Amino acid sequence: MAAISFDPSINVQINQKSHGVLVEEIEGLIRVHKNGHVERPPTIPIVPCTATSGVTAKDIVINKFTGLWTRIYVPNYSNKMPLLIYFHGGGFCVGSAAWSCYHEFLSGLASKAGCIIFSVNYRLAPENRLPAAYDDGIETLMWVKQQALSGSNEHKWWLSRCDLSSLFLAGDSAGANIAYNVATRLGSHGGTSASSGMKPLVVKGSILIQPFFGGESRTATEMHATPQVNSALTLPASDAYWRLSLPFGSNRDHPWCNPLANGTPKLRELRLPPTMVCVSEMDILKDRNMGFCNALGGAGKRVETKIYKGVGHAFQILHNSPSSHIRTQEMISHIKTFINQ
Repeated sequence: MAAISFDPSINVQINQKSHGVLVEEIEGLIRVHKNGHVERPPTIPIVPCTATSGVTAKDIVINKFTGLWTRIYVPNYSNKMPLLIYFHGGGFCVGSAAWSCYHEFLSGLASKAGCIIFSVNYRLAPENRLPAAYDDGIETLMWVKQQALSGSNEHKWWLSRCDLSSLFLAGDSAGANIAYNVATRLGSHGGTSASSGMKPLVVKGSILIQPFFGGESRTATEMHATPQVNSALTLPASDAYWRLSLPFGSNRDHPWCNPLANGTPKLRELRLPPTMVCVSEMDILKDRNMGFCNALGGAGKRVETKIYKGVGHAFQILHNSPSSHIRTQEMISHIKTFINQ
């Protein structure tokens, strides 16, 4: 969810308490004051790392200095399983691997798709603007590589169950943007694939769920989409997230926001793994996501596009429409097929 937004009006007003001018607000999720103070109301519950039926879960610190940690889900399967490195959504500004909606979704995904999942709790903007989240993604991969090479006994509980030659980068919304940009970094480090220099890890693919991209020019669905009840993403909220997360002085045609800003030839140069893109029919990002898929295909990349009818942004997390449950099971089935082909 680039953006869970229960009442996504953007306000500029005076806070009568202690922090002065309020320069950005996405109601219920984040308030940013001119003096740099940031508030994130506890709209979505934080849940402890508890095991669920058939899945062991633990929180592991990767970097105590930056606060980078991951919640690891290991289902009780006897065979070795693919590894998903998963990045949560929240417009780069909100969200947590400990949010109840992610704990529920990812424990279910691990169990039903038969995979080990690292749910990465990366640094948030505006305190840590991009590329901090991308850096945390790369650091997570390097940490996994280090544990694999050292044969760590401490981490044997997941390492011994993990097929490190079958690793996937995944995420929803802003998390899908992170997964994509981590994949492009890996592919730009030389070699013939996104896995070059990563041995024994082999990146087999990326799973981008409603990827949060933008651009200065508006798409038709951004301008004309019918507002959805409990919409997880509106255009004003989207713009606010980009203002808070991109480097100072950047606009929405920055390549981290708009991967098509430099045209298809730039995409053609990238070494990317096979990619599955999950698109929601009622999402304001639908046209932008479809354009991204078409550009990847036009650049000679292997891309699978899955469209989920009758649902909007982050349906698999929020369950905010009558068909959310059915479409979520479809998505899990598609992910299972993609990581096992």
